[in-house]
Amino acid sequence: MYEQVAHTLLNDILNRIKPEISKQDLRHFYTRLGANFYSIHSLFQKLYGDREDFVEQAQKLVETMAMQYIKRPENLRRLDLAREKDYNWFLSQQLVGMALYCKGFAGNLNNLQGHLNYFQELGVNLIHVMPILPCPEGKSDGGYAVNDFREINPELGTLEDLQQLTAEMRKRDLLLVLDVVVNHTSDMHYWAKRARAGEKKYQDYYYTFATRNIPDMFEQSMPEIFPETSPGNFTWDEEMGQWVMTVFNDFQWDLNYSNPSVFIEMLNIILFWANQGADVLRLDAVAFLWKKIGSTCQNEREAHLLLQLFKDCCQVTAPGVVYIAEAIVAPVEMIKYFGEDAVIAKECEIAYNATFMVLLWDAVATKNARLLNQGIKNLPVKLERATWLNYVRCHDDIGLGFDDRDILLCDYEPARHRKFLVDYFTGKFEESHARGLPFGENKKTGDARISGSLASLAGLEHALETGDNKAIDDSIKMILLLHSMILSFGGIPLIYYGDEIGTLNNDSYRDDPLKAGDSRWVHRPWFDWEKAERRNRPGTVEYKIFTALKQMISIRKEITVFADFNNRELIEVENPHLFVFGRYHLQQPSEQVLVVANFSEHVQHLNLDDLGTWKAQYKTLVDLYSGESPDIFKNSLVIPGYSFYWLCEK
Repeated sequence: MYEQVAHTLLNDILNRIKPEISKQDLRHFYTRLGANFYSIHSLFQKLYGDREDFVEQAQKLVETMAMQYIKRPENLRRLDLAREKDYNWFLSQQLVGMALYCKGFAGNLNNLQGHLNYFQELGVNLIHVMPILPCPEGKSDGGYAVNDFREINPELGTLEDLQQLTAEMRKRDLLLVLDVVVNHTSDMHYWAKRARAGEKKYQDYYYTFATRNIPDMFEQSMPEIFPETSPGNFTWDEEMGQWVMTVFNDFQWDLNYSNPSVFIEMLNIILFWANQGADVLRLDAVAFLWKKIGSTCQNEREAHLLLQLFKDCCQVTAPGVVYIAEAIVAPVEMIKYFGEDAVIAKECEIAYNATFMVLLWDAVATKNARLLNQGIKNLPVKLERATWLNYVRCHDDIGLGFDDRDILLCDYEPARHRKFLVDYFTGKFEESHARGLPFGENKKTGDARISGSLASLAGLEHALETGDNKAIDDSIKMILLLHSMILSFGGIPLIYYGDEIGTLNNDSYRDDPLKAGDSRWVHRPWFDWEKAERRNRPGTVEYKIFTALKQMISIRKEITVFADFNNRELIEVENPHLFVFGRYHLQQPSEQVLVVANFSEHVQHLNLDDLGTWKAQYKTLVDLYSGESPDIFKNSLVIPGYSFYWLCEK
C-alpha cells in the first residue's frame, strides 16, 4: 500500500543505507520491503513513534533486515521463493511432527543426525528440537533461560554441527523447528551482566527499578506463574542495587519491549536462526511481551502489535519461515495470536491447541466426552491460512485451563471438577490407575497442574507393574485413541518423543538436586534405545504402539480432507461417551471422513440418525485405519471401548 509519510521515510532510509548493504543484489528484498513497509512503519510508529530517536531506530530496523537477507544462504532464498508460491504448504496433511530434547533423545546434534532414519520409519517429517542454546547449570528452566542467543550449548555441539544436521534433513525432506525465547534472558546473559555492572543502556533492556514503588504497583494486578518456587514478579539484584522484573523465575529477566533497541535485537536473533536453516520458529512466552501497570501483563494489545511487526519484518527477509505462538491462554485469547484478519495470519501461522489437549485429558478421566464436546463447540474458528499444533503431551505440565462456563454447562462445579482431575491423574482417586505428579501447587488457591508421561497418565505403568493384560491392552488403546484425535482433528499433529514406544515416568530426576523440585522432569526422558528396539518385536508394548502409530500416520498423509482448511464440523450426538466430527473437502464435497471416538471402556453405540447431513450409505462404510467395515446393528454404529473410527464410504 502506498502512503506518503511511510514512502518518504523509506526513501530517506534507503538514501542513507550503509554502502556495504546498498552494493549487494537486493532485488527480492527491495520488492518485499516496498510491499510491507507501510505496515512495518505503522506498527513501529504506533509502538515507538513518540521517541526522539524514532528515525534513527527505523534506519537500524531496515538495515538489520537487509544484513540478514544478505547473509541468507542461497538455497534458503530459493526455498523462500518456492514457499511464496505454495503459500499453504504448512496446512498440508503430510506434516507430522515430533518434539524432543536433543540431549535426552540422542546426546548431541551429531548423534541426532545419525537417528534421522527413526523419524522416517515412523513417518515424522517435522522435528522440533527443543532449546539447544547455552543456559546456566541448574538455572536453565529446561533450556528457556538463555545465556547467549547465537551459540549452541557446547554439550550438544556447534553451529557447524547444526548446519550439517539441517543440510542432511533437507536432503530427506525433514523440516526443523527451533525455539527463540523472546520474552526473557538468563540473568547470566551478557546484557544482564552489563546491566548488573551499571550500564544504563542495558538496564533499559530490562525492567529495573531502584525502589519497590513501581514493582508494588505491578504486583497488585499481576498473577504469579510459579507461586511456590518463584513467588512474586520481581527479584532484588544485590550487585545492581535494583529490582528487576522476573515473571517466570528469579534467574529469568524479562525484556523491556517498550525499548525499540530490544525489539531490533530480538528480530536480529529470530532472523539469525531462520538463516541457520529452521523452517519453523517457535516464539516462546509471547503472551507476556508487553508490561503495563494495572493489567495482568498478559495478552496486551501491544504484544500483538509486536508479533505483527516481527512477522512483517521476517516476511521481508525470510518469507519461507513460519512461526509458532507459544501462548497457553484461554481460547478467546489464543485465537488472537494468529492475528486479526479475515484470512492471513498476521502474527503467527501456528499456535498450540492447548484447549484440545486438556479437553482430551478430561475425557480420559471422566470416561465421557461432555466437556470435550462443549469446549470444542466454543473453540473459536481460526483463520483460513493458519493452523493448530495438536498434541497429547509436551515437555511442560498439563494446566487445567478450562472455561468455567463450559464446566458449569456440563453440570460440574469448576473448583471441585479441577480437584477431581488433579486427584485422578495423580492416582489419589480410588478408581484411577494414573501415575502423574502435581506441579505448581498453589496452596493459597488449591490450584495445581499435572506432570507425567503419556503412558503413565494413561495407566500403562500401573498395568505393567500388576501384570494385568487387559489393563495393558486398555492403556495401549487409550494411547492410540488420543493420537488418533490429534492426527485427524485438523492441524499439525505433534508427538512427544518416547510416547510412540510407551515411555513411562522417569523418577531419577529426584536424585538430582538441580531438578528435584520440578516434577516436569519426570516426563523429560532419556530416550531408551534398547526399549525402542523392541518396536521391531511383535507382541511387545513398544511394537503395538509404534506399529499402530506408523500405520495411522501413513493413512493420514493419504487423506486430503485431513489438511487444515477449516474443513471440520463438530457433530453433537446423544451418547455422552462419544466425540464425533466430520472432515470434508472444500472443492469436492463427496470426499468426507467421519471421525468417531469412544472414551468409555465399554462398547458404545451411535444412533446414525444423530449424524444429520452426515448420514451416509451405512452398509458401505469402511474404517480407513483398520480397512474393515464397522459393526452396524439396525440403525446403530457399534464402537468398542477406548477405540476410534475414521469412516468413509467404501
